Amino acid sequence: MGSIETPLSTGVRVIVVGAGFAGLTAAIECHRKGHSVLVLESFPQLKLLGDIISFAPNSAKIFQQWPGVDEKLEKIIHKSDGLQYKTWEGEDLFKQEWTASQRALGKSYNGHRGEIHEIVYEHALQLGIDIRLGHKVEDYFESDTEAGVVANGERFTADVVLAADGVRSKGRTMVLGYEDKPKPSGYAIYRAWFDSAELAKDPDTAWMVNNGDKHVIWIGSDVHFIAASVKNGQDFCWVCTHKDDADIEESWEFKAAKADAYKVLHGWDPIVQKILDATPEPLIDWKLVYRDPLPTWISPHRRIALIGDAAHPFLPTSIQGASQAMEDGATIAVCLQKAGPDSVPDALASFELLRYDRVRAAQKTGESTRTMWHQADWDEVRKHPESMSLKREPWLLGHDAAQHAEEHYAETVEALASFPDRRRRQVAAA
Repeated sequence: MGSIETPLSTGVRVIVVGAGFAGLTAAIECHRKGHSVLVLESFPQLKLLGDIISFAPNSAKIFQQWPGVDEKLEKIIHKSDGLQYKTWEGEDLFKQEWTASQRALGKSYNGHRGEIHEIVYEHALQLGIDIRLGHKVEDYFESDTEAGVVANGERFTADVVLAADGVRSKGRTMVLGYEDKPKPSGYAIYRAWFDSAELAKDPDTAWMVNNGDKHVIWIGSDVHFIAASVKNGQDFCWVCTHKDDADIEESWEFKAAKADAYKVLHGWDPIVQKILDATPEPLIDWKLVYRDPLPTWISPHRRIALIGDAAHPFLPTSIQGASQAMEDGATIAVCLQKAGPDSVPDALASFELLRYDRVRAAQKTGESTRTMWHQADWDEVRKHPESMSLKREPWLLGHDAAQHAEEHYAETVEALASFPDRRRRQVAAA
């Protein structure tokens, strides 16, 4: 990990739309590679919103390249020695311990979304990155030589625009040529984050918050409930994924009464009921919508790229959404550095080809994990409880996005030049 210093300029001008994890990672990594960066964020101020978020070892590698960030995150993240599996009735199945071989893949960061985001945001400001809050992007535009956005009635132009403003990004329409609507997935998640003091008072729940952090999952038919303590048991959070047939369009996060969660979890382990009892009102009711995989993430003139959720929303069971968003930022920064200001279209086409198949494979892990848990054959599970384990696969968790881009950029550009229709055909077939 090096010290903060001013990198040599590449002459590449980048506009990043959105200051979430995808946008901030892209901005920081582009700055580190010598690009000029402007970030436009619609919110007038950034607040400590949200609850638990997870960054796997493949994204931790990126955090660890940012001086001082690992030390700050270390103070607020979840630390446990494994994940305890239980049936919905409270029967212990097994504990998936984080062994030395699993830890060798790298460190993970699991903690409060808002607290982690604040650390990353402050790091970007410390680097001197130009972040303008209260700038709502109304439109995207591009030509053969530049791209830009209209925000608050003002035009901003650059060599490239990175749309990191989520699944409702107007950049999606520019890339696709039409507006695609989200679809209900058939599932939703109740979420909560609160002080653990009440849980610590009850002998039945105190074990979850005393003597270090704990991580437990209860699994039932088409429902799972995951609870974790954080900051040495000081804070507590839980998420409950369940069937939901709500027909929604653009807004999918609501407030819900605990009574709704009690209905979903009726008859479950008494410890789950006590966790609900200690949870303050209201809950967050997060409807899981999805969009069909996009045929491409880049615009016709290859001056605008979708990154993060704008390009590829993830199911929470993948535990990879935030990590893949960060990989996008690290990859595109390298591609732009290799290409320089005169070859930005090559950089964006190479970024897509380097990332697309990997992202699709990572997305599919969320589907397979949810199926494994929600459609379990319990007779078989009791014979082989370890079959319910979260997969800790080196291809996914051991990946270094920046290094991969460094090593494979040249051959990717060569492949695109030799077969100009290859990108479209590969993406369409993925």
